[in-house]
Amino acid sequence: MSSSALARGVRLGEMWPGMTAALSFSGVDILVKVVFASGMDVMTMVTLRGILVVSFMFVWLRMRPAPVAHTRSQQRIAWVIGVLVGGTTFGLMMAISLLPVSIAILAYFAYPLLTGIAGGVTGLDRLGWPALLTALAAFLGLALMLGAEYHNLSGTGIAWALAAAGFRVVSLLMTRAYLNGTDPRLTTWYSMLPSTLLFLMGSFIVGEWHMPGNLLGWAAFIGGCVGSTLSQLLIYLSTNRVGPFRTAFIMNLEPLVTTIFSMLLLGEWLTPPQALGAMVMLVSLCVFQFVRAR
Repeated sequence: MSSSALARGVRLGEMWPGMTAALSFSGVDILVKVVFASGMDVMTMVTLRGILVVSFMFVWLRMRPAPVAHTRSQQRIAWVIGVLVGGTTFGLMMAISLLPVSIAILAYFAYPLLTGIAGGVTGLDRLGWPALLTALAAFLGLALMLGAEYHNLSGTGIAWALAAAGFRVVSLLMTRAYLNGTDPRLTTWYSMLPSTLLFLMGSFIVGEWHMPGNLLGWAAFIGGCVGSTLSQLLIYLSTNRVGPFRTAFIMNLEPLVTTIFSMLLLGEWLTPPQALGAMVMLVSLCVFQFVRAR
């Protein structure tokens, strides 16, 4: 697919699912911070949210036309991916709990760059010099954003965000290599089960459940569950309408809108060097996806 194909024949009516998904995920990012501020901890949140999402998927799969069944081999791979999804979710939530939301999401969004580079190294994708140079620019922007105020940031939070990105990269590459062409709804179902089971085990091992301490926290938790589930469904719809590349490109709205929301709603303002680094990273990320498709 050429980069010019991104804009050719794509109407606003076809783009709204992806744009809505990106905006919804941005809202969820902000709501998660509100949940943590109300006293709910990461393990409790991911466990309860996992239970709710799995329950919803169980019902939804039975209301929709039956998906094409996975083979036993594909089921096993999907379960492995589910463990990685659990690592991604937990790592990102830990990062948001320890960092400003915008910093956590921007650090996590290194995963498209890492996925492209890893795909080029493994032969799953072609990666030329223009893509490598834009990836370098994006990483320099990320380094500027994190390094400008590193003494005021949680090193543990940054490590969790990058770990979440790493888990995401491996899960995407495995999906691309082994589950290409399978029904994404069923893949999500198989991958959500092991991650939720892991969270349940973790919660029972910890032995403590920390619920939101006020009505606002509960409202944010419920809104986050609804928003994240809605976003996943809209991503499926967008992928079917405009394809995976265009959907991935549209999703770049998430870190941009999250950064704006975090400043306006949470008062988490970036310093000028951090803002410059974030801008360089976001622009480079968009260019990176364009040149990869050429």
